[in-house]
Amino acid sequence: MTLHDPLRETTLPLADGAAAMPATGFGTLIRDPAAARRAIIAALETGFRHLDCAELYGNEDIVGAALQEAIAAGTVRREDVFVTTKLWNTNHRPDRVGPALEASLQRLQCDWIDCYLIHTPFAFPPGDDHHPRDAQGRPVYDTTVTLAETWRAMELLVDQGKCRTIGLSDIRLDTLKEIVAIARIKPAVVQVEAHPYLPEWDLLDYCREQGIVLLAFAPLGHGMAPRLTDDPVITTIAQATGQTPAQVALAWAVQRGTAMLTTSTNPDHISENFGFAALPDKAMRAMRDDIATTVRFNAVVETGVPGFVPRPQ
Repeated sequence: MTLHDPLRETTLPLADGAAAMPATGFGTLIRDPAAARRAIIAALETGFRHLDCAELYGNEDIVGAALQEAIAAGTVRREDVFVTTKLWNTNHRPDRVGPALEASLQRLQCDWIDCYLIHTPFAFPPGDDHHPRDAQGRPVYDTTVTLAETWRAMELLVDQGKCRTIGLSDIRLDTLKEIVAIARIKPAVVQVEAHPYLPEWDLLDYCREQGIVLLAFAPLGHGMAPRLTDDPVITTIAQATGQTPAQVALAWAVQRGTAMLTTSTNPDHISENFGFAALPDKAMRAMRDDIATTVRFNAVVETGVPGFVPRPQ
């Protein structure tokens, strides 16, 4: 069911007034190149104006080609689309930060990036191996660089006009506070896993205080068990409002003041994910007070290695 509601077109102002982020974003982590191109074009045609990318995803060139195709078709203008991408862990050393962004810009066929995020606060040694491991299979970390040093290199990119804003991803509140304390340019965006089973209220409250946008990935719990779209609180609200359970979870995300990212290669799901509408106050209170389940699906904040971890049934 596609509803028409201004909530989906919410934009969130970013630090220093440099830009505004569309709260409804489309994630581009789609492994198949042809499927990724079709999905990105479909998302832009549906109305998404925020694309979330990353060096690690290995498909920035596909995103760039799809964006150029949509521009050529008159679907969007470049200035209408908010493009985020991310610095991977192997490029945390300050002398590697600028070249990493330049490479992303070339692949994305963009003259600038709207937001550049440090993908995780964990540094890996430089090299072609994105996931270096020791003999026991444990991640290998680069102890020669601090997150503060990487952040200062990120700030220089803003000075140079190569990205309009900068931020952090997969970070815990205590580490975020450390960066805010030393930052010359404050983080504009923090991207973390967040959904009704992991609402991150303390982090959200701090971000509000600091004028930082919290950008939620996996706002539908990545479809993993326990499935939040089966939660009785959410399904009851869905029935009362005429929305799907997924739309209820997405409306909740935007209505509480965060941005969020969905990903799909199914045109019907892409339309559904853009078709949510505002929830009544009673429903918002129930979402906060009556959902008891707490689950983190992605362990990246523990290791710097992204990955959704299946839970025992």
